[in-house]
Amino acid sequence: MADVKIEKALSEGTPLTIARPTGTPRAGIVIVQEAWGVTPYIDWLATTFAGGGYLAAAPHLYHRAGDPVIEDHDFSKARPVMATLTGDGIAEDIGNAVAFLRAGGASKVGIIGFCMGGTIALWSAAHADVDAAVTFYGSGIAESRWPGLESGLETAASVRVPWLGLYGDKDQSIPVEQVEALRTAIESVNAPTQIVRYPTAGHAFASASGSPRHVRDAAEDAGIRTREFFAAHL
Repeated sequence: MADVKIEKALSEGTPLTIARPTGTPRAGIVIVQEAWGVTPYIDWLATTFAGGGYLAAAPHLYHRAGDPVIEDHDFSKARPVMATLTGDGIAEDIGNAVAFLRAGGASKVGIIGFCMGGTIALWSAAHADVDAAVTFYGSGIAESRWPGLESGLETAASVRVPWLGLYGDKDQSIPVEQVEALRTAIESVNAPTQIVRYPTAGHAFASASGSPRHVRDAAEDAGIRTREFFAAHL
């Protein structure tokens, strides 16, 4: 783990932050950013996955808007950048990240996303060339977040690969009723799916350990479930 280094790469115009394992990768993981951009937390996730044998790639979804990183987590700064995203751009960047991982020796590719990245991970479980997906507190369940990208409820019936959704009951941006509506909508798909709710957790409960939003018990359980999920399906 100590030897894992962060690298930068370009895949068909999409900037990527990369972390490589030692030897042949067991699989690839696309890590989809939060609203803040590709932050040191995303770098840490990439090195953590690489330490577990995965080739990890985080696409810089804000590259068309100058690739900012909102280090102070001020949503008033993130909101206008998020608004520049489109379904076509997101699909292109996710596709380029997946292609990079497959070209790098990953026979299977998973995707994991946090906050807005969780929304994209669910969409990817239906529409991207991935083999498994994990969503951490992705909103946009009842209504689409970006032009050309379906809402979670619209996506649900098309999910074609194993998907795990992790949500906090105290998340003011994602009502429990919407999470349960998603559970109902996704139940009939021909792929293993699971939703886990954490009663004491709010939004961003699995953010960096120093964050005031971090909820240790929920984050640790979600981390274990994620590792087991990818081990089972990739």
